[in-house]
This record gives sequence, structure tokens and C-alpha cells, in this order.
Amino acid sequence: MKSSSARPYRMTVRADSAQRTGERITDAMLRRFAELPYDRIRLEDVAADAEVTVQTVIRRFDTKHGLLAATVEREFTRLATERAAAVGKGAQATLHSLVRYYEDHGALILKLYAEADQAPGVPELASRARGYHVSWCREAFSEALDPGLDKRTRERRLAQVVAICDVTTWRILRFDGHLSAQQTKKALLELLLPLLPPQSR
Repeated sequence: MKSSSARPYRMTVRADSAQRTGERITDAMLRRFAELPYDRIRLEDVAADAEVTVQTVIRRFDTKHGLLAATVEREFTRLATERAAAVGKGAQATLHSLVRYYEDHGALILKLYAEADQAPGVPELASRARGYHVSWCREAFSEALDPGLDKRTRERRLAQVVAICDVTTWRILRFDGHLSAQQTKKALLELLLPLLPPQSR
């Protein structure tokens, strides 16, 4: 007679295996998405990259749209965790971490925003990510939003901080302006520091 205690173990092993398979599929989708326009990505290629069948991909994610939405949601969760760690002691340390973060992930974030409307569910994720960016700026540079300021000034100040720290601003300075990562950080600081009280710099 087989021990009933073996059943939970087998279920755990199957669940772990299924999770690893899902990770391989979303990893493969992420690599393809980083390299190709969304409309040129084929599930057959994603499945081959992940070493599974197309049927396995469809069974887990239903459609290519569903797979992209799941991949984007996973990456936004990962990036939000890394972004939260970018808050340093003082504006200069925080900007240094933010530029490093954009050097690693900026190109992918921009592509996700640019192609978000091509798959159901992804625009909502992109909107959530933008909302997170505003919340991060409010927390990271709270000194710029002194409660002693009047409401309109605080709103304007937050909008300024959000624009300065946006991935698009990084892209304009880094690529349109042909600045190095170090010069980009310096340019962002020059935009940001006038908004902050001296003790927070």
C-alpha cells in the first residue's frame, strides 16, 4: 500500500515543475519581445525557445496576447521591487540608482509603453506602472513636496519631479542628447536640485 504522505510530495513536485515551465515560457517571450516587434512574434518560436510544445503554451496562457500580458505583469512586479530599492540617502544617491536602473531596463520599459496597446490587458498594466512611478517620485523626493507649500505648488512640484525622473527624459538625454550615463545623471540632478531644499540634496 502506498503511503498517503507521498501524494502531497508528488503534487509539490508537479507544481514546481509547472512553475519552472511557466518561467521558461515567459522568459522566452521576454527575449523575443525585446528583439522583435510584437506582431512578428510567433508562439511556435516562443515554444521552441522554451523547449515546450505550442499546445503547452496555449494551455497555460491561452493566446499570444495572454502570454504577453502575463510576461509584462511579471516584469513590472520584478522592476517595481528593484525600483523600490533605488531610493537612496539624498537626491544624488537616488538619481544615481535611478540612472543605473534605466541603463539596465530603460529600453525594455520604453518598448513596453510603445507597444502596450497591441495586446488586451497590457495597457492597464502600463497605466499601473505609470501610477507606480508617480508614487515612487512622491516617496523618493518627499522633501520637495513640503506640506508647508500650498496645494497648487505641491502639485506642480510633484509633476516636475515626475517628468524629470521619467524614463522618457532619461532617453532624451541619453540618446537624443548623446550623453553618457554619467552626464545624464548630472543633467537630471541639475534639473532636480533647484526643486529641493538644501538639506535633502
